[in-house]
Amino acid sequence: MQLTRIGLTAGDINGIGLEVILKTFSNFRLLDYCIPVIYASSKVVSYHKNILKGQDLPLVNFRNAENLQPGKINIVNCWSENVNISLGQVNEEGGKYAYISLDAAVRDLKDGYLDALVTAPIHKQAMQLASFPYKGHTDFLTQAFEAPENLMLMVDGSLRIGVVTDHVALRDVPDMITPERLKNKLNILIQSLQRDFGIEKPTVAVLGLNPHASDDGLMGDEENNTIIPVIQGFKAEGHLVMGPYPADGFFGSLSHRKFDAILAMYHDQGLIPFKTMAFATGVNYTAGLPVVRTSPGHGTAFDLAGKNEADPSSYRAAVYL
Repeated sequence: MQLTRIGLTAGDINGIGLEVILKTFSNFRLLDYCIPVIYASSKVVSYHKNILKGQDLPLVNFRNAENLQPGKINIVNCWSENVNISLGQVNEEGGKYAYISLDAAVRDLKDGYLDALVTAPIHKQAMQLASFPYKGHTDFLTQAFEAPENLMLMVDGSLRIGVVTDHVALRDVPDMITPERLKNKLNILIQSLQRDFGIEKPTVAVLGLNPHASDDGLMGDEENNTIIPVIQGFKAEGHLVMGPYPADGFFGSLSHRKFDAILAMYHDQGLIPFKTMAFATGVNYTAGLPVVRTSPGHGTAFDLAGKNEADPSSYRAAVYL
């Protein structure tokens, strides 16, 4: 059986990323199904391994990913210098080495040494301090793989919620709900459900932007002017796209269980219900890329860093997906 080679970025070395990585692969049965490849340095990995209080792990070190070992947790040393780790702190070093790790893993993914990528959490301020010129992982990957568009898709079993706008200020959202953007996101979602999740004829629910989906124009015109015409266009093409639904009643009535996926208009509209239902096990899947990239549904959790209290469930789910 050909084992899947999964690149694992270190994330912010001051957070819980490496802790949840090592906890995930302390279940050695995972090594029967994949070859994990951590992009960091052996010294930094050992530092975080010591947090686990004596956990014996089969770690092996390499300079590159050309000769990976099955049955082991492979470490590709993508920097050699000593690093000052400041657990729980936002600083330039945390961003710098997260950037180096991500860049090295993506190069190997593009060169065919890896089959998939799981990214550990980064801190946006630390990345900016390190002159990272992107909003986050997804924008970096979209440019690296020359993808025309992407979709942030949160996944937990049969629960899948995508967002039309992700990490933008709420005041900017209405102007970004354009027919072109909405069509692009729906196309990516439908194609991903078919290709990546094996759903031949997916059903998709689209949420409204305004309270009560505007009550026929009483509270905003985005539904009547943009969202409804786009939905009608997809229906005319034979797609099972429904809506727009008022977000509160939709989730309150458990209507999400009737659909293969939901498309929310903005970040918190989709992620608040998602994390309420699947905080520990939810996964962030980037649809629209020519490669598989997942990440856990949580952040750097600086308040837990170094305490051996981080729950690896979401990271484990990201590896399984």
